[in-house]
Amino acid sequence: MVIYMIFKEIYDLHTHSAHSFDGNHSCAELCESAIKKGINGIAITDHCDIDGEDTDFDLLFKMQTADIAACKNGFDGKLEVFSGIELGQGIFRKAKSEALLNKFSFDFVLGSIHNLENMQDFYFRDYNNFDVYELLDEYFDAIIKLCEWNQFDSLAHLTYPLRYINGKYKIDIDLSKFSAKIDNILKLLISSEKALEINTSELNRELSEFMAPASVISRYKELGGKYITLGSDSHFYDKIGNGVTEGLEMAQSCGFDYQTVFVQRKPKLIRIR
Repeated sequence: MVIYMIFKEIYDLHTHSAHSFDGNHSCAELCESAIKKGINGIAITDHCDIDGEDTDFDLLFKMQTADIAACKNGFDGKLEVFSGIELGQGIFRKAKSEALLNKFSFDFVLGSIHNLENMQDFYFRDYNNFDVYELLDEYFDAIIKLCEWNQFDSLAHLTYPLRYINGKYKIDIDLSKFSAKIDNILKLLISSEKALEINTSELNRELSEFMAPASVISRYKELGGKYITLGSDSHFYDKIGNGVTEGLEMAQSCGFDYQTVFVQRKPKLIRIR
């Protein structure tokens, strides 16, 4: 069913295929679902948590990029398909990250932090046993270092730990306590002409808000931010595009008239309406 006709064009730039450790469907299945929903384009951004020790990322992305190339050809004229990667914790293995980015010709690189160095993903923590403000302070410091490194195109799910701290554990967080560090992050993105992602994966789940929230998107615009990307963070073919229209509505309410896609790592502005 086509559900996105109120917008000029719809792009979902954060999706995971079966090439991700937690993915479930083939690149082709993701593309077929996107076409059925009336989506104009998707980036397939499989996980590369570069600090992991048990994955051959060269082999993984050799297979992934081959599948995406087949989709680009097979769905040409029906769907724009962008070759992507979600590069997690790139700053913890900089040389390895840069070698991988140089080896493969991605259209789009998402930068993210899923865990602090030598620690498990935020998903696995019991937040009843942590000083969550201290943890978030360390997390935003890591994001600042990631932005200073700036080997990505869009910063993914800026408030990722809140998916668990607030969403799962229901621990309320006063995000304003981190306003100085968040401003630093946004200014670094702007100065290096990087995009900020509106991640829609939690909109209808426990957290019930965008990552980053509207307050941060508005601040990014106020500081001079130009580039935003939209992503469902889907790990299933039927979740492609979920929340993206709501994300576009929010982006417009924050003053953005354009969304951004990346082709061969170059930004392209597309009017929202």
